[in-house]
Amino acid sequence: MLWLQTDNSRPEFGQEAGSARAGKGINVVKRKLATHDNLKITIEQTGDKFHVKESSNFRTLEVDFTLGLKFDYSLADGTEVSGAWELEGDMMKGVFTRKDNGKNLTTTRIIQGDELVQSYNYEGVDAKRIFKRS
Repeated sequence: MLWLQTDNSRPEFGQEAGSARAGKGINVVKRKLATHDNLKITIEQTGDKFHVKESSNFRTLEVDFTLGLKFDYSLADGTEVSGAWELEGDMMKGVFTRKDNGKNLTTTRIIQGDELVQSYNYEGVDAKRIFKRS
């Protein structure tokens, strides 16, 4: 199923809280690019196996994973993480550990009507992306 991003709150999210990379210190160019990345996500599921294609103005990435099994992933800014997705009722929840500093990033995905709501939490900072079914 193809999902098109319609809203991106806190596009600077994911940068090191309290550091020169945090929202106020993040490179202005990167911040502006993040607000216009035009992200599209295609999710295919077969049982507990998933194939996800993320396509934006800046990169295309495909990843395969199985619920509950750890895998490696590279965030859009190049940050390497490792973690796993779990199913909690109707919500997918992923806990990923950054390889550079050992801190956790928690991501959830839930379908609400015709929207896919993807939420993030990193060091107490929340962000959300909303996608419409295409």
